[in-house]
Amino acid sequence: MRRRALAAWGLAAALALLTQAGAYTVQRGDTLYAIARQHGTTVEALMRLNGLRSTVITPGQQLQTAGAATAAQPVAPAQAGVYQRGYAVYYGGRRDAQTVMTAAHLTLPFGTWVQVTHTRTGRSVTVKINDRGPFNGGGRVIDLSTSAARSLGILSEGVAPVTLRILSRP
Repeated sequence: MRRRALAAWGLAAALALLTQAGAYTVQRGDTLYAIARQHGTTVEALMRLNGLRSTVITPGQQLQTAGAATAAQPVAPAQAGVYQRGYAVYYGGRRDAQTVMTAAHLTLPFGTWVQVTHTRTGRSVTVKINDRGPFNGGGRVIDLSTSAARSLGILSEGVAPVTLRILSRP
């Protein structure tokens, strides 16, 4: 009985590795975000692993997913809603008819609503993703419009540690 349980556990572990590691062929309608979520990693980790400079992928393209799962940082149960951690900066922002609280993100779809929380002060702001960026690295994960940065209280800081939580997707 014990031998059978160990064999079942081994099989389950092998299947888990197969779904998270190896190669993946991009299908029509796939996004890098969906592939990353399916393989338990981040878009940034997939981009690094595959040498991608943008999130644009094409059907039939082969992506490596081996080792990408280890690059994903686990989120503590108390912070399960946190999508990403890093730094926020501000820029002029792109106009939006719906709100002045806008932001730029490298991979989130346009129209996604995100709650940005300043980790030192606890202040939060809800922004709509309508642009791409930040492109300068350094742990920066989001560019906030001036109005959003003012509400968050980071205009004088310039760069601030934040957490991002996705509220809704388009």
